[in-house]
Amino acid sequence: MPLLEMRDIVKEFPGVKALDGVSFTLDAGEFHSLVGENGAGKSTLMKVLSAVYPHGTYEGDILIDGSVRSFRGIRDSESAGVAIIFQELSLVKELTVGENIFLGQEPNRFGVIDWAELYHRASSLLRDLDLDLDPRVQAGSLGIGQQQLVEIAKALSKDARILVLDEPTAALTESEVETLFGILEKLRAKGVGMIYISHKLDEVFRLSDRITVLRDGRTVGTHAAAELSKDRVISAMVGREVGDIYPKPDHQYGDVAMRVSGLTVYDIDVADKKLVDNVSFEVRRGEVLGIAGLMGAGRSETLTAIFGGWQGRCDGQIEVDGIAKRFRSPKEAIAAGLGFVTEDRKRYGLLLDQTIIDNMTLASLKKVSGSFLTDRAKEAKAVSAQISSLRIKTPSAFTVAGTLSGGNQQKVVLGKWLLTEPKVLFLDEPTRGIDVGAKQEIYAEINRLAKQGLAIVLVSSELPELLGLSDRVVVLHEGRMSGEFSRQEATPEKVMAAATGQMI
Repeated sequence: MPLLEMRDIVKEFPGVKALDGVSFTLDAGEFHSLVGENGAGKSTLMKVLSAVYPHGTYEGDILIDGSVRSFRGIRDSESAGVAIIFQELSLVKELTVGENIFLGQEPNRFGVIDWAELYHRASSLLRDLDLDLDPRVQAGSLGIGQQQLVEIAKALSKDARILVLDEPTAALTESEVETLFGILEKLRAKGVGMIYISHKLDEVFRLSDRITVLRDGRTVGTHAAAELSKDRVISAMVGREVGDIYPKPDHQYGDVAMRVSGLTVYDIDVADKKLVDNVSFEVRRGEVLGIAGLMGAGRSETLTAIFGGWQGRCDGQIEVDGIAKRFRSPKEAIAAGLGFVTEDRKRYGLLLDQTIIDNMTLASLKKVSGSFLTDRAKEAKAVSAQISSLRIKTPSAFTVAGTLSGGNQQKVVLGKWLLTEPKVLFLDEPTRGIDVGAKQEIYAEINRLAKQGLAIVLVSSELPELLGLSDRVVVLHEGRMSGEFSRQEATPEKVMAAATGQMI
């Protein structure tokens, strides 16, 4: 008898059947990966399990230990031993690590929180998980990777028997990933059943006992991981054979679109600390310039400072089309022809409670709709063209952006900046959390835009992606330029050596 069985689950939204008879099982102590393109229904299925979508809002049955369960809310699912760690963090950053771990279930005596007991339990839990964290520090002071590990500790504090992890390594360093995997192996040994959602197939095959593939809200199949190959999984995900992932670049370079000289970016809180130190580079029309580096190397700070979004001190010179510029705000950068697909789409790229049309025209309203009166028909026409070109899966341009899958949200952000008709486009981790099929579409779009003469600056933590798309790569190490390579010179070994401050 499986620990968990989800039987013939159907979930509909207006105009969309997100799940169409999906079935899924999980055994105690099993590591079961759930894969599929963005919009395939993975996260929706897990929201049914965790009662984000409660009983009565979907069809089908959930069985735990063979008994049908009807969860009216998240507390019901948690009481049944289900814990879910979503891709987007849910910590209260103003509270301490310990307070976050036991939020809503604080130990108390006579109705008063027992703080000593709370921090004692938190310390014990963190120690059991081999996490070297002080439970009394404020959660917001931690890095994103450490916050993710606190989320996992929070889930485990509820004695979960079924643990769902949705893209848990997206923001983790390599060492943090290894820490997480060590924790998961301990949980497997204790009989915890784990459902793992990830677009990183290396991780999926490393950890999984079984793999289930979803496509268009339906179950394509479930197989033992040992019976599958990556190519077979990808073909099942996208419904077609997948050839070379990266397009063959054939870019014709034009004049220098942007030149950066001596860029230095200072820490907002520590006056003399340099996050970026004397960085210089240029990008030509029709060129994809990759910026490589490890986490903390200063890649995102470089783009943010150029774009006028850095709140601290910045020095250096910027030229666009040979004209010296100094952007005091993103508005000025946009007016000069810069666009910026940021790393954190939900914080900086989208208004999640607004429609696609409102999001996509946000940075180009005067250009698309007019300076004085908005022309809704003109806006709709421009946005519909982007929806078609970028293959955004949505019932209409008036769908609320927050209801879209992560990959389709990212395409909305890209479409927003393309409507500004930029001269230089910054792409910071443009495919983070996006499946293989959607990645190929974005790769093809990047290649098409470069062929049309757009200058593109690309930051990516995925080295194969950076090398597969870039015509030239500059490398940052601890805020300084440590290497520059042409496409032919940029091998993984050379780039990684420069990124770690070494020389080959």
